[in-house]
Amino acid sequence: MNFKNTALGIELGSTRIKAVLLDENHLPIASGSHEWENQLVDGIWTYSMEAVDKGIKECYADLMRDTQEKFGAAPETFGAIGVSAMMHGYLPFDKDMNQLAEFRTWRNTMTAQASAELTELFGFAIPQRWSIAHLYQAMLNGENHVGDIAHLTTLAGYIHYLLSGEHLMGIGEASGMFPIDSDKFDYDEGMLGKFDGLVKKMGYSWNIREILPKVLAAGENAGYLTASGAAFLDPTGTLKPGVPVAPCEGDAGTGMVATNSVRVRTGNVSAGTSDFAMIVADHALGVHKEINMVTTPSGLPVAMVHCSNCTSDINAWVGLFAEFADAIGAPQDKGKLYTMLFNKAMEGDKDCGGLLSYNYFSGEGVTGVDEGRPVFARKQNCSFTLENFMRTHLLSALSTLKIGLDILTTEEKVAVDKIYGHGGFFKTPGVGQTMLSAAIGAPVSVMETAGEGGPYGMALLASYMMNKGEDETLEDYLDNKVFNNAKSSTLMASDADIAGFNAFLSTYKKAFSVEKAAIADLS
Repeated sequence: MNFKNTALGIELGSTRIKAVLLDENHLPIASGSHEWENQLVDGIWTYSMEAVDKGIKECYADLMRDTQEKFGAAPETFGAIGVSAMMHGYLPFDKDMNQLAEFRTWRNTMTAQASAELTELFGFAIPQRWSIAHLYQAMLNGENHVGDIAHLTTLAGYIHYLLSGEHLMGIGEASGMFPIDSDKFDYDEGMLGKFDGLVKKMGYSWNIREILPKVLAAGENAGYLTASGAAFLDPTGTLKPGVPVAPCEGDAGTGMVATNSVRVRTGNVSAGTSDFAMIVADHALGVHKEINMVTTPSGLPVAMVHCSNCTSDINAWVGLFAEFADAIGAPQDKGKLYTMLFNKAMEGDKDCGGLLSYNYFSGEGVTGVDEGRPVFARKQNCSFTLENFMRTHLLSALSTLKIGLDILTTEEKVAVDKIYGHGGFFKTPGVGQTMLSAAIGAPVSVMETAGEGGPYGMALLASYMMNKGEDETLEDYLDNKVFNNAKSSTLMASDADIAGFNAFLSTYKKAFSVEKAAIADLS
């Protein structure tokens, strides 16, 4: 096996770090993974850098075991490498790259004041999870470390620095840090100036551009694997330095690439720990707190509906069922248990038969709550069956997303020709697709490669950097060289499924005070 023709993508997701290795035909030939979980420490959702270091090493070692088994060798090099991670968040460093504050992930809803003030100042919606909102909130809070910041980045940007020594990132990932001017493929100059006015007023000596990473578009070279970067990934010393490194991206951008949803009027829904819809917009949009404007990895404007909560509550209930199975002496394979329970949801009443749940483990910007409390409720005369119980949790996982999407489709008249789904929510064939189709009232497609997800998308970006022709766009590369023969399945929910989802959502909205009461009373 000639590993010099391969492309490696690594993604640090919310519950799993995964690596995918592609051959010259863009087919996955090896993979590795490591499971991990965020921690709520002193009210902040975070991952320790020790967990990052351990997790990425174990993921890479798992990939090496797979290549050794399949090809009889562990790679000394690759054609290109790319790394991606959960978007947004806050990772500040001083001039010597000493970490100044804990990693504050996308899941935190602690920047409401900053988000509101920056949205008004910029005339542009700034979500709470964006890096600039976290920075400004730290400034408003008078946090001691702010004056020492020399580099502000995201998790993907930090890993990219460890691999290459370069402070930069792909434009899609950068668009989750600070607003982007898609005409100039860089941060918005006017907004940079406005923010520097705040910086000067508050007495800090740095300016915002000098602490933000440099912005690159997909296909540009973003450095080379250094000796220390190779040792970081592979302490065994087998991996050698010198491998070209693609611009790092966020999981939203890699999801777009993995589903070939980077052209105007295409879109995708990623559904895992969080869920979000990405629609490549064909016209300028108004300012909505529920809608975030980001970009594709090549810089096209994208309307994003991001929800912090999706499958965590489902995972908790499946874990409970697994405990029950163990307790009665009938242990179940977790994967088979998920499949069985998801399929049961298809047998439930279309409107869930009087059952209701809110899947909020954390706060949710779309519905305006800063904390979460998972809640399950039912009417006394409900049809309390396993089928309805599971269907309730699947529909609940999509309800907040539907609320945000309605703004795009009804108020902003955003047109979409194709919607692709990817992520763990769609792993059981037909189930997640049908539920999402019922939510959006449109067909949903899932590619055979959708299960590979973000690391597959990142590997494709690395491959594009390595193999693109002169003036060949990312959109053309994916259409003509990657997905030209791709297999996918497309499902359209029935009218009854759609009506059932709408009835469930009506109750969900009407009873939302139940969730607010739980947040207030269950502290």
